[in-house]
Amino acid sequence: MPPINEPQSRFLRQAPRDGTYVNKHHNRWNRIHIDPWLMLFLALLAGLGMIILYSASERDSAMVIRQGVSFILAFGLLAFLAQIPPRLYQAFSPYFFVGAFILLVAVKLFGDVRMGAQRWLAIPGFGSLQPSEFMKLAMPMTTAWFLASRPLPPKPGRVLLTLLMIGIPALLIAEQPDLGTAILVTLSGLFVLFMGGLPWWMIGLFIAGMGVLIPIAWEFLLHGYQKQRVLTLLNPEADALGTGWNIIQSKTAIGSGGLVGKGYLNGTQSHLHFLPEGHTDFIIAAFSEEFGFFGVCLLITIYTLIIIRCFQIAMATPDSYGRLLAGAISMSFFVYVFVNAGMVSGILPVVGVPLPFVSYGGTAIITLMAGFGLLMSISTHRQ
Repeated sequence: MPPINEPQSRFLRQAPRDGTYVNKHHNRWNRIHIDPWLMLFLALLAGLGMIILYSASERDSAMVIRQGVSFILAFGLLAFLAQIPPRLYQAFSPYFFVGAFILLVAVKLFGDVRMGAQRWLAIPGFGSLQPSEFMKLAMPMTTAWFLASRPLPPKPGRVLLTLLMIGIPALLIAEQPDLGTAILVTLSGLFVLFMGGLPWWMIGLFIAGMGVLIPIAWEFLLHGYQKQRVLTLLNPEADALGTGWNIIQSKTAIGSGGLVGKGYLNGTQSHLHFLPEGHTDFIIAAFSEEFGFFGVCLLITIYTLIIIRCFQIAMATPDSYGRLLAGAISMSFFVYVFVNAGMVSGILPVVGVPLPFVSYGGTAIITLMAGFGLLMSISTHRQ
């Protein structure tokens, strides 16, 4: 690989060079392909999430049991995916991307419409599935495969092809409409590009292009309710009993918790139904009300430990594909947490992004845990 001179490519330069890494800590955890620290942090977060959900769902045991079953399936999937060597994921990545893309096209043509959105495919005898969830993993896997197959940093032509690879599926998802997932899918691909050594002049050009596209998107691409969410962010009190209700009640719940909170099961905003979606998108507001500032600090600490461990795995990975994929999954997980916390606290528009492993929802848990299974495979198969 030729020398890399771009400053932002330090991520690649500081990692072990391809083929030169020797794992001196091969132990029983490596033999079963489990990273113990990452598994510990994930288990702590899952346990805390179940505790929070029990209160936020108003002691709905059935909902907590369903969430527990989702965690069992998700940890089983993690353990299974961790056994597969990364080189097989690298070879499989383009086929996974093509399959996910075909499903997105099928949604556009034949998808079920629910609550004004066309996001699901009905599978006879199975139920339904949401193909955009597959693209959350297929995008970083395929962009890492595409960029790692040539010397880094990528040349302009390769960058353009990568942007097309990212943009077309993202537009299909945004048309469903599902702007939150479209943003997450786009970012997961852009993270790979950045960590692959994208020159700063290209980054500046991209930012300038986004500045031009935002007014166009506002006029021709965003739906009415999406525009309203942005306007509500700027002034939620303008329609306090309508579109601004969610964010006002969320901030009220967060502020009323104080330093130590009102106590477990003693929240009022969620239990008296002032706080909407208290067990899904706004669950951190319900948690803040009951556990206060110190409880939120504990939750953020667990998330921070997970993200730090993920980046340690990425930095120690000897091959380009593993480094790029691990780095992109790490950054994507950070964005999940940041976007949810930001929209609940009123610094970002509400886009329907759940809080990882805390909000109720089995599909999101399984998708995220699959990503951590890839990370553990990358971590424990280093030779």
